Amino acid sequence: MQRLDFSALEGAIGYTFNNKELLSEALTHSSYSNELKAKKQACPCNERLEFLGDSVLSCVVSEYLFARFPDTPEGELSTMRAALVQSQALASYSRSLGVGDFLYLGKGEEKNNGRERQSTLENAFEAIVAAIYLDAGARGFDVVKGFVLPIIEAKLSDDNFVLNHTDAKTELQQLIQQVEGDFLEYKTVDEQGPDHDKLFTVVAMLNSNIIGKGVGHSKREAEQAAAREALRLFGKIG
Repeated sequence: MQRLDFSALEGAIGYTFNNKELLSEALTHSSYSNELKAKKQACPCNERLEFLGDSVLSCVVSEYLFARFPDTPEGELSTMRAALVQSQALASYSRSLGVGDFLYLGKGEEKNNGRERQSTLENAFEAIVAAIYLDAGARGFDVVKGFVLPIIEAKLSDDNFVLNHTDAKTELQQLIQQVEGDFLEYKTVDEQGPDHDKLFTVVAMLNSNIIGKGVGHSKREAEQAAAREALRLFGKIG
């Protein structure tokens, strides 16, 4: 396995690993791992770390939102947390750190622009969170907070965040319900890409008329995008 110099990435993260193997594993895509395994070389990919990192990240963000917004109800906190840890957001965090430059990718994944693939960058960010958590030992949770919270705070200060975290489907449903007899539904009109990186296109329909269209890596994400477009149509958001 090729060994990379992680010093630039560690500088961006703000943490120097005691066990470089943990960081190396966090950056190893399954395509690279499978290529080496085919050559009878042991090489764990980052999927197990991703699993742990997802839970650690959720806990860190939940604790932060709970303390920062003491009067906000659970439903709104859940929506806000979902926006902060959704696929597009996590991939953007990875891009800001330059994670793509340090990924171990298989030849096919490399040729298919894997270093910019949203799902790959999302998974790598979660795996890095887990790697920090494990490497720091007893201080793991606090060290992860030191890494994650500045990124989260920057996201919260973004003027577009309210738009991004709003539960647009609920807002649109409440708006439509004001007119008796109106019926709102969502239909998936297109589905493209491999199973691990699907792209869905969904339309929001009001009484059989299309009022919004959205694209996302899950049907839920696409539905939210379609609802936001519909809210723009009605002049409810900018």
